[in-house]
Amino acid sequence: MRNAWAIRVATDEVLETSAQLGVKDIVVYGGPGLPWSPGSAEPLSTPRATYDDYVALRKRLESYGLRIAAFEGGFAGMTRFMDIVFGEPRRDERIEELIGEIRDMARAGVPIYGYHWMPKPVWRSANVRIRGGAEATALDLEQGDARPLGTDPLPEGADLDEERMWENLEYWIKAVTPVAEEEGIRLGIHPPDPPIRSLGGVPSLLWNFDAYKRLIEIYPSDSNAIEFCQGTFSEMNEDIYETIEYFAKRRKVLYVHFRNVSGQVPKFNEEFINTGYVNMHRAMRVYKDAGYDGVFIDDHCPLLVGDEEFPGNWGGYRSRTFAQGYIQALIDVVNEDDHA
Repeated sequence: MRNAWAIRVATDEVLETSAQLGVKDIVVYGGPGLPWSPGSAEPLSTPRATYDDYVALRKRLESYGLRIAAFEGGFAGMTRFMDIVFGEPRRDERIEELIGEIRDMARAGVPIYGYHWMPKPVWRSANVRIRGGAEATALDLEQGDARPLGTDPLPEGADLDEERMWENLEYWIKAVTPVAEEEGIRLGIHPPDPPIRSLGGVPSLLWNFDAYKRLIEIYPSDSNAIEFCQGTFSEMNEDIYETIEYFAKRRKVLYVHFRNVSGQVPKFNEEFINTGYVNMHRAMRVYKDAGYDGVFIDDHCPLLVGDEEFPGNWGGYRSRTFAQGYIQALIDVVNEDDHA
């Protein structure tokens, strides 16, 4: 097991900081269907990212002693790819477009692609204050102020029948998983956040334990897995430790968003990694005992006073560095437990 973190832009400062902190595995936000170059804020000069684009980024990271652990991106957040999610007329064309880039990504040495399927962005209520006045996101469905934290690409007249949307998901997985197997890349879906059955009138599909069992049974393969956002799974009305064990034992955990929360749907808030309801040492022990050997990234870190943005996941330099130190220490402790 190893620690990693997510970045959006591979600047010298970001890569030097990663190397100095010993964060050698990098999850890059981006990937198939998105309009900017991998690891860059620059728009693409070609219709899509190519094999050469992914190789160039891989070599740039390697020059700092780093490696690409995964790409993570949401083609579903792009309006034209709603054809896939909702089974619109250009679905097959859009799938082939994505498959071409997935092939290039895999051949360039990217081992994992975690993608966002949900057509709705993350929803939250007003932020709350947690330890020492730090600011964290929250959801309170009874408060009535939940709102999307991003754009909504929902096409007009989309078929919002839940079973029809499951059929569309199955169509996609059955089309793309054989390609992933052929190319040696593993794929998996990020959970909808928050995990509720319907979000803004649109079925979320993947909102509880049974839904994820259904997902992995669509096409039994190591290349049909889960981008395991522990924070989102912790928000569900499920036992988080049993959930981790079930999917990790079946090699369905691609990598872990190692986030803590207080409360579960319909009311929760995000937390520092060591102040939520989940015992993170116990959680990491469950991953290891279940045979998981992948990476853990910090996720949705609280906002600290005077912090500066780190170009990656939510949270600034101070907050994310604190979480990284905690993750590294937990990995060391769990590994040492085996030799005690």
